Amino acid sequence: MRYEFYYPQGKKKALTFSYDDGQIHDRRLVEIFNKYNMKATFHLNSGTLGTDGFITKEEIESLYKGHEISCHSVTHPYLTKLSKEQIVEEIREDRRELENIVGYPLRGMSYPFGEYDADVVKALDVLGIEYSRTVNSTGGFSMPGNFLEWHPTCHHNSGIKAKLLDFKNPSPWLKLPLFYIWGHSFEFYRENNWEVIEDFCKEAADDPAIWYATNIEIKDYICALKGLIFSVDQTIVYNPSAVSVWLSRDDRSAVELKAGQTLTFR
Repeated sequence: MRYEFYYPQGKKKALTFSYDDGQIHDRRLVEIFNKYNMKATFHLNSGTLGTDGFITKEEIESLYKGHEISCHSVTHPYLTKLSKEQIVEEIREDRRELENIVGYPLRGMSYPFGEYDADVVKALDVLGIEYSRTVNSTGGFSMPGNFLEWHPTCHHNSGIKAKLLDFKNPSPWLKLPLFYIWGHSFEFYRENNWEVIEDFCKEAADDPAIWYATNIEIKDYICALKGLIFSVDQTIVYNPSAVSVWLSRDDRSAVELKAGQTLTFR
């Protein structure tokens, strides 16, 4: 007896984006993402909102509608250089301010400057942060072993169109491949290469095999899959999570297992 797991609607691959700092160039980046129905997560520093070159509090809700807002600390410090109390203050207050703006709990972040250590990771666990992105690109499409050290596939300047070809034709042994791209919108402005992300999105769009999702949607779905409860003989499956998952058994078609539902496979 063998089970196969899928992304929502039975899709076999997932694509997500992660962009930091909340500079005004996010406006153009969001416009591109929306044009091609991409989903992204934007990590914001609440302490810079409304200052020169950064988006304002007033535009956050409308600008990022349909995407995820996530933490990035209040002032963008090197967290590894701070005391434990300062780490807590930077992350807790960033959450507090951004949650008051968007009206939902923030559960993710990315590390400012990509800097973190064991003390920083330990702090996140008690601050309600369930995932945090690093800048340590893997070049591959695997899921993280630890979502608090979530290594992306690559930066957007790392030949993402070429990697898209590999992503669309992954090795058969790779299960639930995820293409995770990160960067800063100001880099497109600085390098005058907006075509990099526009061309990629155009090429990646409307693929029926790809689930386009935010970072937290990916994290929640994978945790739901890992939380499935099987009977001893593997014929009964219970989904205790709050989201539907898709799976199949013995090469049959994928089926939806809804939140709180139990299915029996014979």
